[in-house]
Amino acid sequence: MEPYKNWSREELIARLQQLDPHHDHPRPAHQQQPLRKAKPFDFNAYPKRKIALKFTYNGIHYGGMEWQRDPVLPTVEGVLFDALVHTKLVDREGGLEGCGWQRCGRTDKGVSAGGQVVSLWVRSSSTAKAAVTETAPEPAEAQAAPETDAQDASEDGPGLEGDFGLMGDFDEPPTNGSMPTKPAPQESAEDDNCSYVFKLNHILPPTIRILAWSPVADDFSARHSCRWRHYKYFFSPQGLDLTAMSDAAARLVGEHDFRNLCKIDPGKQLTVFTRRILHASIDPVDPARPTGEGALYVFNLRGNAFLYNMVRHIMAVLFLVGTGLEHPSVMTALLNADPANPLPPFREGEPAPPLVTGKPEYIIADPLPLMLWECGYDEGALDWRVDPAKTQGGDTAKSPLRGMMCAHERAVIGAALEEHFLKAAERHHTPPRPYFPIGAPGVDKLPPGAMMSLPLGGGMVKRAATYTPLLERKRMLTPEEVNERYRLGRGAKKL
Repeated sequence: MEPYKNWSREELIARLQQLDPHHDHPRPAHQQQPLRKAKPFDFNAYPKRKIALKFTYNGIHYGGMEWQRDPVLPTVEGVLFDALVHTKLVDREGGLEGCGWQRCGRTDKGVSAGGQVVSLWVRSSSTAKAAVTETAPEPAEAQAAPETDAQDASEDGPGLEGDFGLMGDFDEPPTNGSMPTKPAPQESAEDDNCSYVFKLNHILPPTIRILAWSPVADDFSARHSCRWRHYKYFFSPQGLDLTAMSDAAARLVGEHDFRNLCKIDPGKQLTVFTRRILHASIDPVDPARPTGEGALYVFNLRGNAFLYNMVRHIMAVLFLVGTGLEHPSVMTALLNADPANPLPPFREGEPAPPLVTGKPEYIIADPLPLMLWECGYDEGALDWRVDPAKTQGGDTAKSPLRGMMCAHERAVIGAALEEHFLKAAERHHTPPRPYFPIGAPGVDKLPPGAMMSLPLGGGMVKRAATYTPLLERKRMLTPEEVNERYRLGRGAKKL
């Protein structure tokens, strides 16, 4: 390939003609093979079955989870749907709505997932499923693909959306009140002779991997049947007070008003910002190596519902607390947003938190380290399966593990290369002086006017010479003001 990369179009065509044995002497007409016309594939001739798919994807390569009409980058949903069409499991003509497509969560550009779930109706080759298809109702929860602009992407999924939603489903009621779920159908593992995992992974790029599939009840919805979602945000503990961050995270647990820890989408006209957090903690990624060079930590957050960009807002505040620029009690103050239900002090000895009805201006955390890790469903609603291996021992082509292990190895080697680039530079350049966490042993005192690098996650920082405490900053419009402005302006014709 290398010798041809600088050739012009005309030079390449001339070279191809030179190599083509039939260029100067075309084959006689009687020797030319007639083109066969592809026979249309009749989806109506096959029964259907409803399944759920669990999969991972590296969000850095995609413009988000949700299908978009003209995306700048491919979307996860668009690539996965194309693979389903290629394997003739769904009909392209029907689109997402035609197969009753439901996603558990939506992720913004750059955000990844380790346990995303979608449910849909697919073609079945088993005659045993024909009777089921004849009585199965049309997918009542079919979800039309909304026309979403790339800049309007969010990160959360239905009910738990916020940092995993792209404008379509976020800011919905908590999923603890969602519809009951019937048990997964009792079907043989070999039923339908389906190798969904292998077939789809064979078509999909390596940045999207199907992990398992499950037969589901006709009324199962990956979106509405979900009870909770678990998010992870990975970060380096360097320059951060992890104890203070854990204190601030603990204040999130329970039912709170999160209007100051989310982005308001006026198109939704949302008036309720109360969400329940089931678990929030700061933990080492590798408990066997919690400290030392290269150690990483993760913010684990699990709840029954989330708001738009909620996880990234929370993480931004945790970073400020970790640097020592904010006290952990600032989290309680930001949660104290409802004048009708003021919060008491979080613990004995703390003053009552101030009332904060308008969100202070601050930059939210970077999306790269954010991952939708797991989606929770009722016991028995899903029966995850993988394709049966036909070989005993050794690698099996039907498992995605080998390819994922290779990708992991390349990422580790990439990190080692970056580390050695840094070591090479440190031979000639003085590393920046540590100023965070403020007041910690061995940390220099911050000189007046010195430039600070405020962490935003994912290796991103904001450079600043001064810092204004969160509660002293300019307040943004309240949700009521944002909704009213939308109703009187751009949304007047839409509402």
